[in-house]
Amino acid sequence: MGADLCSQDECQDILAQIPQSGSFRFLDQIRELSDSHIIANYRFRGDEWFYSGHFPGDPVTPGVILIEAMAQAGLVALGIYLLRKENPKMKLRTLFSECEVEFFEVVPPGAQITITGTKIYWRQHKLKSSVEITLDNGRRAAAGTIAGLGVEVE
Repeated sequence: MGADLCSQDECQDILAQIPQSGSFRFLDQIRELSDSHIIANYRFRGDEWFYSGHFPGDPVTPGVILIEAMAQAGLVALGIYLLRKENPKMKLRTLFSECEVEFFEVVPPGAQITITGTKIYWRQHKLKSSVEITLDNGRRAAAGTIAGLGVEVE
């Protein structure tokens, strides 16, 4: 992956620019980021708000939360990075436009996930990515494609 990787300081700066925060931020760290891909991590603590009502007594991470985590990495963070290279002063808000994801494994409370996103295309502020979530044991929990369109904000 090589020379086009952003530095850890740049990765931290991109993470700080992601608009989702607090209980709706599902990225702890960006491990790698380039023009073509992102690798990020998140650990579900187990006390997040959604577990109490999602299969009480035997909670699992909702699929929509996993999709949100994939979007935060594979669309928002990667999109911010690509846009900064193109036009550092422009600010976009990401509008989710496409999603086709399959689920393969349950993601329990306390699990650490690795989110990998690979750019399929970036043109006219639309980003489409192939995304995948893997668990610490290496098993694939979810995979698919997502897309979003950046709309300029003043």
